[in-house]
Amino acid sequence: MKRLLILRHAKSSWDHPDLADIDRPLNKRGLRDAPRMGRWMKQQSLIPDVIASSPAERAKTTARLAAEACGYQHPIKQVGDFYGGGPEAYVHWLQGLPEDNRVVLVVGHNPDLETLLNILTGEVTALPTAALAEVELNVGRWAALARSPAGKLLHLWSPKNLPEESPPGS
Repeated sequence: MKRLLILRHAKSSWDHPDLADIDRPLNKRGLRDAPRMGRWMKQQSLIPDVIASSPAERAKTTARLAAEACGYQHPIKQVGDFYGGGPEAYVHWLQGLPEDNRVVLVVGHNPDLETLLNILTGEVTALPTAALAEVELNVGRWAALARSPAGKLLHLWSPKNLPEESPPGS
């Protein structure tokens, strides 16, 4: 069994309409929610063996902040095809993973991530910004992953449905 974590990038800023889409940063809420999801991953003992992100600024920042908050200690891989490559880009990248990776986190964009979740689980599920899906894949090897339901959606969390956090020092 393999475990796939799917994290949609946190809320991005539209304050600079002159920026290219790939360069849009996170807004204040996004900068708060991305590490919050990382802390939640740590609380749930979902520390990835590998993290891969779209090269878009908002996805890279989400991945970095979540990784720092969950205690991930390795470089984050940038996968160019995660930006606009469709759900096939994620499946293709996952198929090439070494087998010793049991828990993998991908960070990217809608509609690709919602479609990926549907392909892998057969469920139609909305992924709001900074939402995290935990999928158990019924495959022993990443190379066996196919564009068909091979998994079960175990959990879907968003910042809005997490328990309130205590302020630091309280």
